[in-house]
Amino acid sequence: MIDFSKVLYFDGAMGTMLQKKGVLGAGDLPEDLNLSNPDVIYDIHKAYIGAGCDIIKTNTFGLSRLKFPKEGKVEEIAKAAVGIARRAAGDKMVAIDIGPTGKLLAPYGDLKFEEAVSIFGEVISFGEKYGADLVLIETMNDTYELKAAILAAKEYSSLPVFATVTFDEAGRLMSGADVACAAALMESLGVCAMGINCGLGPKQIKELFTTMREYSQIPVILNPNAGLPKVIDGETVFDVSPEEFARDMHGLIEMGANVVGGCCGTTPEHIRAMIEMSKGMTPLPIGKKEHTVVSSYGKAVFIGEKPVIIGERINPTGKKLLKQALRTGDMDYLVQEALKQVEAGAHILDVNVGLPEINEEETMEKAVSVLQEITSLPLQIDSSSPKVLERALRIYNGKALVNSVNGKKESMEAVFPLVKKYGGVVVALTLDEDGIPNTAQGRLKIARKIVETAKTYGIDKKDIIVDPLTMAISSDESQGKVTLEALELIKNTLGVKTVLGVSNISFGLPKREIITGTFFAMALQKGLDAAIINPCSRTMMDAWYSFCALVNLDQNCREYVKRYADASDESAPDSVLTLKDIIIKGLKEKAAGKTKELLSSMSPMDIINEQLVPALDVVGEGFEKGTVFLPQLLLSADTAKAAFDAIRDFIESSGIQVQKKEKIIIATVKGDIHDIGKNIVKVMLENYGYDVIDLGKDVDIDRVVNAALEGDVSLVGLSALMTTTVASMGETIKALKLKKPGCKVMVGGAVLTKEYAKMIDADYYAKDAMAAVAIAQKHFGR
Repeated sequence: MIDFSKVLYFDGAMGTMLQKKGVLGAGDLPEDLNLSNPDVIYDIHKAYIGAGCDIIKTNTFGLSRLKFPKEGKVEEIAKAAVGIARRAAGDKMVAIDIGPTGKLLAPYGDLKFEEAVSIFGEVISFGEKYGADLVLIETMNDTYELKAAILAAKEYSSLPVFATVTFDEAGRLMSGADVACAAALMESLGVCAMGINCGLGPKQIKELFTTMREYSQIPVILNPNAGLPKVIDGETVFDVSPEEFARDMHGLIEMGANVVGGCCGTTPEHIRAMIEMSKGMTPLPIGKKEHTVVSSYGKAVFIGEKPVIIGERINPTGKKLLKQALRTGDMDYLVQEALKQVEAGAHILDVNVGLPEINEEETMEKAVSVLQEITSLPLQIDSSSPKVLERALRIYNGKALVNSVNGKKESMEAVFPLVKKYGGVVVALTLDEDGIPNTAQGRLKIARKIVETAKTYGIDKKDIIVDPLTMAISSDESQGKVTLEALELIKNTLGVKTVLGVSNISFGLPKREIITGTFFAMALQKGLDAAIINPCSRTMMDAWYSFCALVNLDQNCREYVKRYADASDESAPDSVLTLKDIIIKGLKEKAAGKTKELLSSMSPMDIINEQLVPALDVVGEGFEKGTVFLPQLLLSADTAKAAFDAIRDFIESSGIQVQKKEKIIIATVKGDIHDIGKNIVKVMLENYGYDVIDLGKDVDIDRVVNAALEGDVSLVGLSALMTTTVASMGETIKALKLKKPGCKVMVGGAVLTKEYAKMIDADYYAKDAMAAVAIAQKHFGR
């Protein structure tokens, strides 16, 4: 058990210390030094222990079978690394250090989720085997990879788990998550402490930390860089001194940081100064947080602040077309239903694929994957089968809404362990072995039983939303009143959030929306927190917008005015969608057909210039502004590619002569196996019509230069994620300038800044994929 009653101190950087000692050259792998030069690793660990650290990290940040594929090599290095750290630490704690794989997980990349779990699990298991005290998962910038690593730590070891993520200056992970999304995921998966590391210095991290602490019910870790990197006399240095670092970290501890240390650029001097200045400080109480939050990779939805709309249309009950789509595996139909609800104003999408004649587990997994590609809205996983729930919850990228558990012993024993393991907010139905009570008191009794039982599984009531159950008044006219009474009674007595499937109230009656809309408004007035409704229903949305305006949940009636001041009816049906619309929405299955239709009346270049490129510009602009996230960007790019492929096939079959594409070389520099950013840049450049020569990752300097010479390429893109590999980037640029004068270089990666790019003599700095496109357009004069 780790004692968080006092401030705990991590060590600082390893990679930049190795560079400082001159033992890590351009392209060298730090993990190799555990075997080839263990004394230097020991000396660095010992220096941090001498500075007063409570926890030191093993030199295993990049250790995985992806990087060291030789049989037995991962275990050999892990054993050595833990042994060195253990010997240096004495009675202090040793954390097995786990960094990102450097790969993008499927469906956006080629690394499968379960393979990622296995890769992380292998290193973590060796860490425990050879004496580590805890697992530190750090520098994660993708929530899906973060989830894989945390599950691996839980499934492959019994060690406590710490997890930290890396935000950009806009406060988002690469995959789009903000602080609320990341915090919700980490806490729900059961880490002991969570926080922020790398990317930013202590000053830049302050606001992000404040937000994380506001949401966190567990200790918060801060391991920032020593400011931002610069190059002085050919050496990478960071701009925050030990004294300044100590002052900044002292302030963060005063604000409530529980575990503190350093990342890139920090040294034993930084850590010693921090510990001396904050010696004897007691961390602030963490405090109980009552936020009920569900999340996806890019959006967190707080339930209880304003009524939440859960879109009900992806549920086969009473829907012939959806049933047929599920039987035939037509996921495009589900995508259409999802997008309609997104555009209509849903905050969460219910996903129910339960049909007796299909494989519900496989269909649910496919549906969740497809829907998370096209929307950042959180999903409600809806099934009566625990096996289906588990399969979906495992691969879901975020903290899901789980529908449902009920008061039956069998149900609670099956569902609560899943919620505990995978995280989530669970919908609790007020029924049990005796059925659905006819009174509000009876439903309160079941709700109380569910809440109390959940507590024994370690599930807080903030992660339970009670459904008092809507019954049809056509069969019992008292049921509307009973449901409303139960809703108010349960909310006020138990202090939980509430949800209703509203439309059941009018079953069997004519003009159902009249009854349903009125009942919805009455439930909102009773304090309903979330409603499962059809957001495409004008009546239902009229009730929602009106209610929010009337009870001061719509400041200055802005949302109401925006919706009704220039009211227009439903969006254009699919039949009149332009190719531009199709690409923006990411409707990949429709792209080729629409393109072939346009080719009968438009030239290929007109289609590209008037439809494809403007669509990508819209998506790219959204990405730059933070309204479109990486999965949506990549899906739109894939959709555009399908259109380009149709155009290419048409050109080849018609014998049309086309202008040669401009060539661009891209590569991840020597010593760096992280190619996520590079691969995203490749996709976007290709969709803008460039011929991209991808040299891959860990690329030798000579190979980059020779490729530029052989192809007479005038623009090269270089990527690096790790501080330890930017020296190799600088050497590559130097070699290109020398051997191919006039060749321009753009650089990008998590450790780079515009100033740093200038210092290593790069011609352009691309902060993301769309910036790389803009640079290419400028370079080639498009």
